[in-house]
Amino acid sequence: MSLQANIRLLPADEGLRRLPELIALLRDAVDSGASLGFLPPLTDTQAASFWQSTLREVSADTRAMVIAEVDGTIVGAVQIHPATQPNAAHRAELQKLFVLRTHRRQGLARSLMAAVEAEGKRRSRSLLILDTMAGDEAESLYRSLSYSRVGEIPGYARQGDGSLTATAIYYKQI
Repeated sequence: MSLQANIRLLPADEGLRRLPELIALLRDAVDSGASLGFLPPLTDTQAASFWQSTLREVSADTRAMVIAEVDGTIVGAVQIHPATQPNAAHRAELQKLFVLRTHRRQGLARSLMAAVEAEGKRRSRSLLILDTMAGDEAESLYRSLSYSRVGEIPGYARQGDGSLTATAIYYKQI
């Protein structure tokens, strides 16, 4: 089933005005066990600091964020971080794809990925890279979108229970 959503780039100034929604989105992802660089419980201060830093990069056009809105509420997001080195001007890293648990399995992640890939093309990027927790359900999404799995790094990220988990590395030429 595919959910009707508004998928679009989020300007930095609007992101700052909608900080509570972004904080709720990040908290939901962290609480569900997503490996996003945070450990539960995520405080409002930690989440706000993350989003403010991210939105500064969006404002500087060194990062872009695509959001999914349903009924005017942000329910998903993904970021693209273009490489800045001269020998890497053809590639970008996709980061922090997440959808509220209440809206998963409805096509939003797939729609977000299509939009962020289009943003990569708009920015003249021909190689996209990303990583995800090895064994996570996101791996099947990335494979279905023609991302190639390069391998994994063991013990890459600490989980809320203290255990270490591997990360899987993917790429796609667009």
